[in-house]
Amino acid sequence: MQNKLQRESPFSDSLLENLVFFRQEFRDSIDFVQREFKIGDTPAVILSIEGLIDKRLIAQGILKPILDAPILQLDGDAKLRYIRDHALATSDQIQVGNFAEAMDKLMSGFAVLAVDGCRFMIAFGVQGFSFRSIQEPSNEKAQRGSREGFVEPLQINISMVRRRMKNPDLMFERLILGEKTQTAVALCYLRGAVAPEIVQGIRTALRDAQLDTVLAAGYLIPFLEQGGVFSSVGISERPDTVCGKVAEGRVAILVDGTPNVLLVPYLFTENFQSFDDYAHRPFYATFTRWLKYLAFFIATFLPGIFVAIGTFHPELLPEPLLMKISEAEASTPFPLMAEAIVLHIMYEIMREAGLRVPETLSHAVSIVGALVIGETAVSAGLIGGPTLLVVALTAISGYVVPKLYEPIAVIRLVFIIAGGLLGLWGILLGFMGVLLNISSESAYRVPFTAPVSPFGFRDMKDVIIRASWKILGKNPEMVQDMPGSHVKRGRRS
Repeated sequence: MQNKLQRESPFSDSLLENLVFFRQEFRDSIDFVQREFKIGDTPAVILSIEGLIDKRLIAQGILKPILDAPILQLDGDAKLRYIRDHALATSDQIQVGNFAEAMDKLMSGFAVLAVDGCRFMIAFGVQGFSFRSIQEPSNEKAQRGSREGFVEPLQINISMVRRRMKNPDLMFERLILGEKTQTAVALCYLRGAVAPEIVQGIRTALRDAQLDTVLAAGYLIPFLEQGGVFSSVGISERPDTVCGKVAEGRVAILVDGTPNVLLVPYLFTENFQSFDDYAHRPFYATFTRWLKYLAFFIATFLPGIFVAIGTFHPELLPEPLLMKISEAEASTPFPLMAEAIVLHIMYEIMREAGLRVPETLSHAVSIVGALVIGETAVSAGLIGGPTLLVVALTAISGYVVPKLYEPIAVIRLVFIIAGGLLGLWGILLGFMGVLLNISSESAYRVPFTAPVSPFGFRDMKDVIIRASWKILGKNPEMVQDMPGSHVKRGRRS
C-alpha cells in the first residue's frame, strides 16, 4: 500500500531523489536504461526500457535537438518548458506529473526526460519494439473479405479499426487492468449508436475485476457474462467484423498483447453468422446459414440420439438399418454408450494433440488418428463401424460452427450419457435444460436469445434468412432495440 502511494505522489524538484525512486522500483533490472547528460550546467536524464524503444529515434529526435538548441534559461523548470515548447515542439510528447504516470509511459515504450529542479517530466513516443506483422486471421478466414487480422500491439489494432470507420463519433476509452501486469485495455464504441447504460455497465464490470494479471482477452470474459452454457461475449480477430458490430451498438474491448477482441453484448444467433454471409448473394448466404443450424444440431444431439435409439428404442429404426447396426454391435465387447464415450474422448485427445504439437507433426497425428486408431479399432472388433461413422460426422459438423465448438464438445458428452441411461427421455430432458439455460441468460439486459425469443418478426431478416442489403441497409437494428430489451434506447447516428 505504501509503495502504491509513493507511485501516485508527485515528483520532487531534485533529480537525484526522483532517480532513487526509479532505481528502487526497477532495482537491478538489466532492461532499465538511464542516459545522463547536461543541458548547460543542469543535470538531466532520459529514462527508457531497452527493447521497447527505438534508440536511433532517441538519439536523433530527442538528444540531438536538445543539445543543439540555444537553451539559455537558468533554472531546470524553465529549461524543460523551453524544450517542451520550442526545441521539441514537433515530437510526440506528453507531460507527466507523478511517478505512476511515468512508470506507465516507460512500460508502454516511451522515453521519459527529467531535468534537475523541475517537478514534471516529459514522455516521448519512441516505441520501437518488434511485433508480428498483420496477417489473415487463422480462425476467421473469409473468401471475399479483408485479409487483415488483429495483432498484439494495442495501438496498431486501434488504428486498424479507425481506418475502417472514419467517424469522429468512434470513441476509444483507455483502462488499465491487472495489479501486476498493468495491461492497457481500450473500450471501443460508436457514440450515438450504443446505449450509455451498456457502456457504463461494461466499464464498471472491468474496473471491479480483481485481477493480478491480464495476459489474454479471455481473462476478462467471466466478468462480462452471467456464466451460462453459451457465452454472451463474442470474440473476433477481424477488424471488419468488429466495425460491423460496433455500428450495431455493441462495445468492442481491445486488450494489449492479444489479437482477440471481445464484443459485448453478443447474442446466440450471432454464432451462426460470418463475414462471408454479408459478402455473398442473399440466397447462398441463407443456404449456408441453414447448413450451420443443421450442423449445430448434428454436432450436439446426433451421438446421444444414436445411443438412445440403439439402446432403448430400436423399433424406431428401419429394419435393414437396424440389422446392420445389430451385426456391427454384436461383434464388439462394449455397449453403445461406452463406445460413443470412448470415441468422443479419443477424438478430443487427438484434436488437442494436433493443436499442441509442432505444425510439422500435426499431419502425422491426423493420419495416425484416422487410420491406425479408427480403422484398426473397427477391424479388431473393439468398436462398431456405425458408431465410428456417427462420431466422425459429429466431429466434422462441430467445425462448421467454430464459435460454439467448446460448449458443444461438453454438451455432446452429456447427451451421450443421458441417452445411454434414460433413452430419448433423457435427450429431451437435457434439451429442455439447455434451452432453459439459454433463455434465462441476458447480455446487459438484452435477451441472449433475441430476436427469436422474445420473437420479433422485423428482426428475423438476419437470423433464419439473410435479407438483401437493400433491406438490411434501410433500417439497421441496434442491439439495444432487440425485442425484450430493458436498455434505454440509444439515439441512432
